[in-house]
Amino acid sequence: MPAERLGAGGPAEPTAAPVRRRPRGRTTLIIAAAALLGIVGGVAVGYGVQAERKPTPLAALSQPGLGYPAKPAAADRAPAPLPAAQDRRVKTDGDLRKLLVDRPKGAKKTLIDELGIGDGWEPIDQYVERYYDDPQYMFETLAEAGLRRVASVSWVEGKYRDTTVQLIQFRSGDTHGAADHFDDQIGYMPAGTGGADDLGDAIEGSREGRYFLYPVEREAGYLPSYRARALARRGDIMLDINIFDTVPISKKNIRTLAERQLERL
Repeated sequence: MPAERLGAGGPAEPTAAPVRRRPRGRTTLIIAAAALLGIVGGVAVGYGVQAERKPTPLAALSQPGLGYPAKPAAADRAPAPLPAAQDRRVKTDGDLRKLLVDRPKGAKKTLIDELGIGDGWEPIDQYVERYYDDPQYMFETLAEAGLRRVASVSWVEGKYRDTTVQLIQFRSGDTHGAADHFDDQIGYMPAGTGGADDLGDAIEGSREGRYFLYPVEREAGYLPSYRARALARRGDIMLDINIFDTVPISKKNIRTLAERQLERL
């Protein structure tokens, strides 16, 4: 037996043999690698099995029949085309000036008409020059939107009341140009009128058409200026009516004129 070492406190404790520790993390790494290999192998085997299978045919349509005939109808059974009176495209693709409202009885022609210059067609540059602060920008914008033509009629009633009706038509079959232009003008009205009703008033017979009364403009040395405007849309045509006068304009005046023009469309 080995001799015990004596000390002041009694016999010393026997010295323990050193223990060799197992490196940490190796088992976890081995398990993770095995799991990854199992997943990759499973995917490869599944892909191979699926690739060997024949394609599964799609199920038959559930409806008993299609919504259109399998063969075109015979000439004697084809539906007759709409009469011109009911086909709006026939009317709007023709002479657009014929769809403008007539001048009221007793109304005078404008100076341009009296000189024989006006023929009912308004050049685009003239249209944007009359009503927009930035004519060049509006000319380019409307041209890109597919503006096709502008038909207009004007007259003077009394001493100072000046009325202009414009039909702004975009490319046939493309209602986006007219709709976008209409939305832009409606959106501009609240900020540009400086106090007119934000929503305006609805025009009967139009889903979104509105008419507006502007606040009076006064300037020293000049007569007061009143203005009313109506905006509406039918298909690829936007309607724009403006009335100017030195006396107040009633809502009835602008509303009835807009309704008459919509009926013509």
